[in-house]
Amino acid sequence: GYARMESIGAMINGSLLFLVAGYILWEAVERFRQPPDVGSIGMLVIAILGLVVNLVSMRLLKAGSGSSLNVRGAYLEVWSDMLGSLGVLIAAVIIEFTGWTLADPVVAVLIGLWGLPRAWSLLSQAGHVLMQGVPQGMNLEELRELVLSNPTVAEVHDLHAWTLGSTRPVVTAHILVKEGPYDFEATRQSLTRAIKERFDLHDVTLQIERVHCGMKREDYP
Repeated sequence: GYARMESIGAMINGSLLFLVAGYILWEAVERFRQPPDVGSIGMLVIAILGLVVNLVSMRLLKAGSGSSLNVRGAYLEVWSDMLGSLGVLIAAVIIEFTGWTLADPVVAVLIGLWGLPRAWSLLSQAGHVLMQGVPQGMNLEELRELVLSNPTVAEVHDLHAWTLGSTRPVVTAHILVKEGPYDFEATRQSLTRAIKERFDLHDVTLQIERVHCGMKREDYP
């Protein structure tokens, strides 16, 4: 529940970032066509105030930006605002000393182009989590081969890997073991430990089966 809500929140944040970046680019194009009168001193004061507020917000959000898609979305929004304030400040200085009013839309274009790919990246990651895609950097075939390398394992099926929340990969699988005097709990523990170490995971759930859950033992080749 929480993981899905987190991803949905991140998608909303990403969509808003995408729309804001697009709007900035649209406004920049309009300003190229009809450059407005710009009060550089007023721009400068507002930009400095905005920059201070955004720098404080960035410092508060930075710690959690790598562990939560929601926090990352908020962090990107503040980054965008900070660059906007910085851009307005630079444009105000250029306009004040050179009179080149096109500095305002030029800076706006640069900010919009910075925001679009980052908003798309956030949307893609959130969508991947919602669709329960395989975690980045994980190869299911490699995982399957690792399990099959155990001498007590006959087959691996119902192998799934997805991400809970932003950075919590989960793996589940059914393990059919060979007939013999094996300690099946030891097999489960050994496989769990090997998977966690190889793929740097914390959540691994393995179901050990003496008989395939989809057929009888005598029907299994």
